[in-house]
Amino acid sequence: MGILSGNPKHEPLHEGEVFFLWSMSSNAKNAVSCYQTYLNHAGDKELVKLLEDLADQARKEHQDCDRLLVDNGIVPSPTLPEKPRANPEAIPVGARFTDAEIATVISTDHAVGLAACSQAMGSSMREDVGALFAKFHAAKAIIGLRLLRLNKNKGWMTPPPLNRQQFEPVEA
Repeated sequence: MGILSGNPKHEPLHEGEVFFLWSMSSNAKNAVSCYQTYLNHAGDKELVKLLEDLADQARKEHQDCDRLLVDNGIVPSPTLPEKPRANPEAIPVGARFTDAEIATVISTDHAVGLAACSQAMGSSMREDVGALFAKFHAAKAIIGLRLLRLNKNKGWMTPPPLNRQQFEPVEA
């Protein structure tokens, strides 16, 4: 049997897997901090619930990555302190993020996270690492659909110009 056969937990992580795990953990920890800040600014109840769910998912992601890193002798990134809740009404209107701004930023970040999970899945040699990123990808896809619907329903989405030009089929 080769070094990459048998129980994946007994296989070494390659440097790419370490990078993806460490980066995902670090980004998830930063995301929790950002979501907590956005919660202090958000007024829409559905957006608040989505931010809470995003923060919970990010916590699960960094805990899973950190566990795998520690099990393989790698020190994970530091965890940021929890942020206290504040009353959004206490933040002056000009200094406060709007719900549409928050939704736009988290939509962009979420799309980047999906792409990162796909790249990590495709680069992993250990099955457990690939499966972990597949789990993260599936959770992000589900939350992403909720986020898309929220953006559409609230009118927060700014679509690119739509192509309405009609083309006639060309026979080859």
